[in-house]
Amino acid sequence: MKKILLCLVALFLGVSMLEAKPKIAILATGGTIAGSIDSAVATTGYTAGVVGVDVLIKAVPQIQDLAQISGKQIANIDSSNMRDEIWLKLAKEIHTLFKSGIDGIVITHGTDTMEETAYFLNLTLKSDKPVVLVGAMRPSTAISADGPKNLYNAVALAASKEAKGKGVMVAMNDKILSARGVVKTHSLNVDAFSSPDFGDLGYIVDGEVFFYNKTLKEHTKDTPFDVSKLETLPKVDILYTYSNDGSGVAAKALFENGTKALVIAGSGAGSIHEDQKNVLKELMTKGLKVAISSRVVAGRVAVSQADKKLGFISAEDLNPQKARVLLMLALTKTQDPKKIQEYFLKY
Repeated sequence: MKKILLCLVALFLGVSMLEAKPKIAILATGGTIAGSIDSAVATTGYTAGVVGVDVLIKAVPQIQDLAQISGKQIANIDSSNMRDEIWLKLAKEIHTLFKSGIDGIVITHGTDTMEETAYFLNLTLKSDKPVVLVGAMRPSTAISADGPKNLYNAVALAASKEAKGKGVMVAMNDKILSARGVVKTHSLNVDAFSSPDFGDLGYIVDGEVFFYNKTLKEHTKDTPFDVSKLETLPKVDILYTYSNDGSGVAAKALFENGTKALVIAGSGAGSIHEDQKNVLKELMTKGLKVAISSRVVAGRVAVSQADKKLGFISAEDLNPQKARVLLMLALTKTQDPKKIQEYFLKY
């Protein structure tokens, strides 16, 4: 009888410990972390997005010690092929999972467009529960693959009580980076992500999470953008400016083919070559919206009072690819350049 009671107590304690673990869902979208090539030394030339979410989870059994893990395959692509449809699918899936009782989300993602997906979710998720994007710079078949440790860190971060309310984050190379601040700054190194303007939020050391900074911009549940009923997003494109700029032709073609707004990757603090700018001014009288970012790594854009009166919008310190994300979402709310400018100041 005593042995039966002890067994029952042990079983009860085991179940209680299991229930005490946070519930973390891993949503897989492909990328290098799910990449493969027939060579253990190759870190380029691989095929991204061929390994499924179940294989990724089994490759890091230690994450089961951190949380109750579930997985779902949302897509399996090279993230250079990311589409608005996948973003909308992700946002809706995350809302559904949070309503079902999931405590945190980890998204495995290719690094090429990770910062864009992170920022999109940072602006559209209506929850303070942790959402963490994670990837790898080396494929799963490489002898020095960074994906397994990155995934472990991402789960540790999503399971951390301290991560609540921090907005969408990226966990790469032991760093915690904010969705708004994170930028991919190297094409191949494992230390490929940083936050040039803001600094990192913190670090993850052997599964322990340490926060040192926070973002002051509004995010997640505090943003006005709701994509729960959207099937498409407004078409926004990016154009560079450069010496002897001929992008005015491209601007006209894009506008005639349905582009609602353009982000210009300006030189310096947002300068645009006069040849392109004259075309943009003409198109703006026909309804095109134009936000000016910068091709420079860090710093904010300065738009003159004269250009503001014409309707040019400053992307502030957002790089062109993130400026595009915010501009798309802003156009779901308003066509007023002044209101759009307020969004860029706030988010």
